[in-house]
Amino acid sequence: MRQNRTLWLLDRLEREPRADAVIDALRTGIRSLPLGRGRDVLHGRWLGHPVHPLMVQVPIGSWLSAAVLDLLPGHSREAGLLVGVGLGAATPAALTGAVDWAELHPQQQRVGLAHALANTTAVGLYATSLVCRIKGRTARGRAFGFLGLAAVGVGGMLGGHLAYRQASGANHAEEVPHVVTEGWHRIGGVADFPAGQPVRRSVNDVPVVVVRESGGTIHALADRCSHLAGPLSEGTVKDGCVQCPWHGSVFRLSDGWNVRGPATAPQPAFDTRIVDGHVEVRLRRPGQDGQADQDGHASGDTTEQRTSGTGSGTAHGHGS
Repeated sequence: MRQNRTLWLLDRLEREPRADAVIDALRTGIRSLPLGRGRDVLHGRWLGHPVHPLMVQVPIGSWLSAAVLDLLPGHSREAGLLVGVGLGAATPAALTGAVDWAELHPQQQRVGLAHALANTTAVGLYATSLVCRIKGRTARGRAFGFLGLAAVGVGGMLGGHLAYRQASGANHAEEVPHVVTEGWHRIGGVADFPAGQPVRRSVNDVPVVVVRESGGTIHALADRCSHLAGPLSEGTVKDGCVQCPWHGSVFRLSDGWNVRGPATAPQPAFDTRIVDGHVEVRLRRPGQDGQADQDGHASGDTTEQRTSGTGSGTAHGHGS
């Protein structure tokens, strides 16, 4: 079987380093923009997933509708209006995409740069189309419009590669509830977790970051950052939160909530308890937050519990 030529070209684009100097300059410039809290708004933390795919619907839909009207007689004015609407919506769509792009891996940024160039070309072609229509050169305006739609199609294909092949906007912690089994899992002795230091353990082969506070409370979250799977166990613990070392996302230790982006999804959190000097964790599932466990202890309670045999307090399964 022959390899798909398009996939071969995309794989080659991911490995092509010649534009890296431009990418570094653009990334630095975008990160230095004084956006403040607006940066998280552009990332889509309020929405729970990237906002860029939502924003691009307006220009793409407008331009596609304009192309349909251009194929019908007597609708040139309406088509021109839609071209203008698409141009107006292109700027906020580009801004949300640029903010997300600046926090990606190099391979993703290379494809993302090509994606941006294709869309910039489309904007230029549609702007020319609009000028031609205003000047009464309808046929030429239609021609530039169709060329713009072709450029949008190339940009959309590259954007799809970013999203689905390279998982640039996916939640990289989504699989945790589907992998971790029910019940309590022993992950080590209390002494194995120095106060204030993130420690990596695993449950059902799922990496977990464990942090013991100076007061004795123990927190556990999925270790791979939901943004791009960065190791939270190598991050910084401060003010009850852990910061990802890769792109700076901040998660609350008590419940995994993403208090700062670029992560748009929270981290799966674990209830914790101490049994005979050993720390045990249980994946916190919907409806369990703050609930009492089988032997009457609240979820997240770190008070010493003594159990024996196979009673209700015995942990089920063991991590490594």
